[in-house]
Amino acid sequence: MTSRIVHAARLWKWGRTLARHGALMGIERDPLTPTPLRRAVRLARIGFRVPKEPRYADALEAIGPAAIKFGQALATRPDLVGEAAAIDLYRLQDALPPVPFPLIRASIEQSLGRPLEQLFASIDEVPVGAASIAQVHRAITTEGREVAVKVLRPGVEQDFARSIDTYEWAAAQAEHMGGEIGRLRPRLVVATFKQWTARELDLRREAASASELARGMLAEPGFHVPTIDWQRTARRVLTLEWLDGVKLSDMAGLEAAGHDRKALAATLVRVFLRQAIAEGFFHADLHQGNLFALPDGRIAAIDFGIMGRINRQARVWLAEILHGLITGNYRRVAEIHFEAGYVPAHHNLDEFATALRAVGEPIRGLPVKDISIGQMLDGLFSITRDFDMPVQPHLLLLQKTMVMVEGVATGLDPDINMWDVAAPFVGEWLRGELGPEAFLADRVHEIARLVRRIPDLLERIDHAFPHPGAAPPPPPLPEVQLVRVGGGWRYGVVAVLAAAIGALLMHLIG
Repeated sequence: MTSRIVHAARLWKWGRTLARHGALMGIERDPLTPTPLRRAVRLARIGFRVPKEPRYADALEAIGPAAIKFGQALATRPDLVGEAAAIDLYRLQDALPPVPFPLIRASIEQSLGRPLEQLFASIDEVPVGAASIAQVHRAITTEGREVAVKVLRPGVEQDFARSIDTYEWAAAQAEHMGGEIGRLRPRLVVATFKQWTARELDLRREAASASELARGMLAEPGFHVPTIDWQRTARRVLTLEWLDGVKLSDMAGLEAAGHDRKALAATLVRVFLRQAIAEGFFHADLHQGNLFALPDGRIAAIDFGIMGRINRQARVWLAEILHGLITGNYRRVAEIHFEAGYVPAHHNLDEFATALRAVGEPIRGLPVKDISIGQMLDGLFSITRDFDMPVQPHLLLLQKTMVMVEGVATGLDPDINMWDVAAPFVGEWLRGELGPEAFLADRVHEIARLVRRIPDLLERIDHAFPHPGAAPPPPPLPEVQLVRVGGGWRYGVVAVLAAAIGALLMHLIG
């Protein structure tokens, strides 16, 4: 177990880096910040010329890979870090200097158990991308297929383990302070982040996620998932189909290739809704760098390290919330929040519905370019505070991805109306899930499940009440009133009498 001194030393080092980039100014100026913490922040910035505007992304890039990933997670939590910080954190490009190729070569050969020449006819030593966790090289297999080879950076597992260990310790100290920070549940936020990174640090799981997503998206012809080369994939190496496309961040390239940006935006929104609502398994890192427009107009995705899952009940609630916001049925949206336990029961449902209406009505039906995101977020976060709504860590990935998808879609088509695009899909899915046919199917499924359990239930009853066999039933025993015996010497007398009776019975039986 890491000592408190080591945790404190790491936090102090990170704190100095954050202070140098002005990333602690918000904490220092916040009147709710505890006095000891404010003093520590002032000490951390001694000797630095702090910039006027905080550079959160630069600070986390300077700290290291785990901090970059954690910053990407915090970018989804403006209620925790503030709107300005969240906007700046979205700048994190996850770019680092590449690892020298000899180390990459050794990692590939050790992971796959064969010399590089037996695996690839050629491989580019200069990576096409180098991120905090891994870097990607273009290669051609010995069979002549063009592929992308993703390799974990040496030592990245150890770096993440050390950092997350300290994040957990710091979150526990912060949560112990109680108050507003307790509602934000920092320990659960860190635990969720730990789950995300555990998936990303095993490339076999990323390959499995890509394969599962491809199967679930067969009904969406406008979306493509690259094929996995399982024979060249291991825990530290992932090999998959090379994609020749244009990144959705390259607007000039999209125009030059003749792509319809409005159609791409609509396809992206529909693809995300199908993944999150219909399938309950979605790509949770859909930023521009991970999305490509293929020559035939389809959208393709890469980097399946972060995936999200939502169970059916949560998906029904989510769809009803979206449909309620689209149609202005704020009371139903409020009811769902109470049914799901998102709002504590002591609050008034009608008051919560009114609060939702105050936020939703000014933006409903407007194109995204006409919506004040800052005003909307401020209203939503005021609601969470006013109604004591605890953070739902299992929905963090969904929230993160929804913001990403909106950003990419509006970049492609500034005039897109997210409600108009979402309404037909959400409405159709809800009719399928909540209509009479679905209700009947659910009941039939439930009855069938109970019927299948009957043999097991009978077997357990038989074990609990075994057949008496050949022994005659015992005679009825009279009720005897028990007397409490007090005092040590009386316990001794009772013990002697019990032993004598036991010996007598044994003698009679023998």
